[in-house]
Amino acid sequence: MSKKSSSLKDALQSVFAAGAIIIAFIVAYLLFTKLMGASTNFIGGNNKGTPIPGNYLGIVYRGGMIVPLLMTCILVLITFVVERSITLKKAQGKGRLAAFVAKIQGFLAENKIEESIEECDRQQGSLANVVKAGLLRYRDLENDKELEKDQKITSMKQALEEASALELPMLSRNMVILSTLASISVLIGLIGTVLGMIRAFAALAQSGAADSLQLATGISEALINTAFGITGSTLSIIAYNYFSSKIDGYTFKIDEAGFSLTQTFAASIRK
Repeated sequence: MSKKSSSLKDALQSVFAAGAIIIAFIVAYLLFTKLMGASTNFIGGNNKGTPIPGNYLGIVYRGGMIVPLLMTCILVLITFVVERSITLKKAQGKGRLAAFVAKIQGFLAENKIEESIEECDRQQGSLANVVKAGLLRYRDLENDKELEKDQKITSMKQALEEASALELPMLSRNMVILSTLASISVLIGLIGTVLGMIRAFAALAQSGAADSLQLATGISEALINTAFGITGSTLSIIAYNYFSSKIDGYTFKIDEAGFSLTQTFAASIRK
């Protein structure tokens, strides 16, 4: 992958991320107003009144206008969980990474450079791309009689580092969105909770008997936003930690393969 194509992919990813958030908000708002706010979900057909008992769409609608923001967070989370799953599956390539690394190490032990390159072409993952870049430099340096041993090893390490620098950002791309969702979901839910409690206490502050409808509405708004915020944050944390562990595994395999390749190359020079 060239630096130019990498920059183009970064730009497309930025457009995708912004577009996904905007579309998620539009979908969440339509679901909130058209589906949850439908008159059929409320007693007397008035969506400003009491929801029909057991009608959860109407109950969630009473959570107020903070609910669409929390729904947006959850929809964005689902979108990027799918995107990360597809991207990391593609980065893994074909077959198990441990088996691929073991096979490459076996080929290198027998100095089968061309067979190793062909195996990388078959594997088609991020690890294979890094290893192939190192193998191509390996092949070129073997026939180079002008460079000293230290210069060749440095050149080999540089090739692996450059290839890794192009592949690793793709693995961790959009992870910041998942980590951000884990934080802001709770905060947005807290805002909704505070607004709901303000409404509840305002009802209690009315002169005379408390307005039971306003009191119930305020408490419902507080609890619904709390539930949505905690749910979104919990799911985001789980997704972030899951994908982080997979990315760490890929990074370890890349480092392992690069180290093996460099050590094999250094040993071949001594011979």
